[in-house]
Amino acid sequence: MKTKKELTRINQIFTLLKNEYPNTKPQLEYSNPLQLLIATILSAQCTDARVNIVTKDLFKKYISAEDFANANILELEKLIFSTGFYKQKAKSIKGCCSQLIEKYNGKVPQDFELLTKLPGVGRKTASVVAGHAFNIPAIAVDTHVNRITNLLGIVDSKNPDKIETELKELLPEEDWVNST
Repeated sequence: MKTKKELTRINQIFTLLKNEYPNTKPQLEYSNPLQLLIATILSAQCTDARVNIVTKDLFKKYISAEDFANANILELEKLIFSTGFYKQKAKSIKGCCSQLIEKYNGKVPQDFELLTKLPGVGRKTASVVAGHAFNIPAIAVDTHVNRITNLLGIVDSKNPDKIETELKELLPEEDWVNST
């Protein structure tokens, strides 16, 4: 449990950050929820700048969930190779898009729990998509949020789920999406 002094300090930190960065959004370039979902899957262990280079061509070739689900795995792997872990990411993208077709008529579900059930989609990816594609309150904990919140003494955990829980307790829901 945080002391009143600690809570005041944490509130000051978030107020400063909110004033300095009022409208945060992913650096990933996307036009629709499916593109954000794919780009976020690709962003694991990769920079957003690299993902944006890759998705520029990727999103010209594959437009719908059907396109990704039906993609030749070797062609998809070749296109996403430079993002790293390309074999697993290609498998996740195809599996994810196949489920989108089978269960959601090719559309990205607007529900956090349903998102986390898609192949290759964990809490961070689901939070990014829910928050930025659908304005659903969510906190995306990546390595940067983990490092900074620990460095500033806001949390004392390396576990992303615990960090997310603590941040949700500390921040008003309307600030969740723009705080991470």
